[in-house]
Amino acid sequence: MMVSTSVEQSTQFSVKSLTPFGALLEATEDHSDIQQLSIEQLCQLTWEHRLIVLRGFSLLEREELSTYCQRWGELLVWNFGTVLDLIVHQNPENYLFTNGNVPFHWDGAFAEAVPRFLFFQCLKAPEAGSGGESLFCDTVRILQNVSPEQREIWQKTEINYKTEKVAHYGGEITKSLVSKHPITGLSTLRFAEPLNDASVHLNPLYVEVCNLPAEEQNPFLNELIENLYQPQNCFAHEWQEGDFLIADNHALLHGRNPFISNSQRHLQRVHIL
Repeated sequence: MMVSTSVEQSTQFSVKSLTPFGALLEATEDHSDIQQLSIEQLCQLTWEHRLIVLRGFSLLEREELSTYCQRWGELLVWNFGTVLDLIVHQNPENYLFTNGNVPFHWDGAFAEAVPRFLFFQCLKAPEAGSGGESLFCDTVRILQNVSPEQREIWQKTEINYKTEKVAHYGGEITKSLVSKHPITGLSTLRFAEPLNDASVHLNPLYVEVCNLPAEEQNPFLNELIENLYQPQNCFAHEWQEGDFLIADNHALLHGRNPFISNSQRHLQRVHIL
């Protein structure tokens, strides 16, 4: 994680820009309770920077985390409740619960509502250099920088997604590739990347570009996916124990790098509508 000079200050935290996007909020010595921060200010910082990392604040107990996130807005309730433990399962049915990579996607694609924010806290972080970074792609930036011709093609594109519901999500949906951010009004990409050769092939996602001949499917998807991983569009967050991370789920896609199998990686995630 690359940090530049501080861009603004608060009595409760300092704010530093991350590269290529995002902001790091570091607690001042006498203020370490995230619950004392202005939620309105954190929302504004998240929309401005796409994501914010909060460091130096005390972790929240599971129920405390859910209660705190309810102050941000209504929570998306899954069959497990509101707090998902992202850990490796001994006998996983879905690649999310392995140590393999997670392709880019947006959360809520198969749900009744799409969350505004992804709220993470890190209970245990992988050792430095062992992988497990969370990846975030700024789709607003991609659309602002592609050629007008490419943008026009994408705006006319619809994609069908299908996956068996063996985890907490699944089904079949068709979505426009380009969407409009409900808060900022900016154009965004809504795309879920299929598993690749490096993935753990559990509960795969099947992706088909609507009205595109079979021989043109892979070239179209490969060009799109290449844009997602360009360094100017992609931020990799190396977790530290105690980190909070809040991401704009409408502007960003997210995924994960693989990590060493015995690594103690444990995140908790809440969806805020």
